[in-house]
Amino acid sequence: MSVAEAAAEVKEFTIHVEDSVLADLKSRLERARLPDQIPGSGWDYGSDRAYMDALLEYWRTEYDWRKHEAALNALPHFKADIDGIDMHFVHVRSKEADATPLVITHGWPGSVYEFMEVVGPLTDPVAHGREAGDAFHVVLPSMPGYGFSGPSHERGMSVDRVAAVVAGLMEELGYARYGAQGGDWGSGVSQWLARDNPDRLIGIHLNMVGGGPPEGMSDPEAGIPAWELKRHRERAAWWQGENAYGNIQGTKPLTLAYGLNDSPAGLAAWIVEKFRAWSDCDGDVESRFSKDQLLTNIMLYWVTESMPSAVRLYYESRRSRRGAGRVEVPTAVAVFPGEIFFSPRKWVEARYNVVQWTEMPRGGHFAAMEEPKLYLDDVAQFFRGLR
Repeated sequence: MSVAEAAAEVKEFTIHVEDSVLADLKSRLERARLPDQIPGSGWDYGSDRAYMDALLEYWRTEYDWRKHEAALNALPHFKADIDGIDMHFVHVRSKEADATPLVITHGWPGSVYEFMEVVGPLTDPVAHGREAGDAFHVVLPSMPGYGFSGPSHERGMSVDRVAAVVAGLMEELGYARYGAQGGDWGSGVSQWLARDNPDRLIGIHLNMVGGGPPEGMSDPEAGIPAWELKRHRERAAWWQGENAYGNIQGTKPLTLAYGLNDSPAGLAAWIVEKFRAWSDCDGDVESRFSKDQLLTNIMLYWVTESMPSAVRLYYESRRSRRGAGRVEVPTAVAVFPGEIFFSPRKWVEARYNVVQWTEMPRGGHFAAMEEPKLYLDDVAQFFRGLR
């Protein structure tokens, strides 16, 4: 199927949030009932009250959704029914005829908004001072149950099944061969795309890879530099104090969802705390993200009421029984120092066909937002050798 033929089965989509939804949001923010906080405790117990006071006041009185809605709509949005899922996606074709198709999947608590700054340079590199040979046709889907993509109404929409839906979307668009990029859940989606469709994937670029030593290694630490082992242990210890959210979302997501779907203050606190903890911001979240960036990402959950279905991905993926074999598709790993996980290269190479490994000088979990140039350079370098 050609891209032109496939396009007839895809519907154009424009983001438009009703005025009544925005009025309801403002009313809820005005009536927010916020918790008390031990004086001087900062972020120790979670999202800091003083910071949240300022963010919520800005959201209520200054934030302009219509401006950001228009900016989002400057990109071409579409919807398509893929395996019963009402999939929303951004699809930007490059004017360069030999551009490489690239599907980018986001994670939690992110969205397609994470990649707004990199879509232009990826699809029209010449206009952004880059090489024409590094052009991509970009497909940027909202994962099932996230943002403007409809949820599954059945059990079992785990990360491998999300990958199957994304593969179906790429087939619908007529792309027989393509690359994949992702971090967080998007990393898992990219990995499953490569495992299940090795004849279609030219390569996968990951900006998050974690996990302990692969099974079968007699001495997992043999040959691993001491600094890598130290970094792995430090990140693993840090993660023990950070993963409470994942345990809740992976066990009782519906109970949590009542609060996140009803309270914009609660939703903002739940998300912003992760953007602060998981980014390379040294405790100052607005050194990496503006209030407008934080709130626009939050809005994509609030106006769609999609947080309840988004957090179900944790529950379903924990219960998936599919084993994950080695990825033989060429793989690039971009290691940002503020990432939530770190695995020694030897362990990663046992699971993936790693052909590019980059130790980044800065940046964290939300790589495309935090360090767009580093992200773009690494993606371009990897796929340059695979076209």
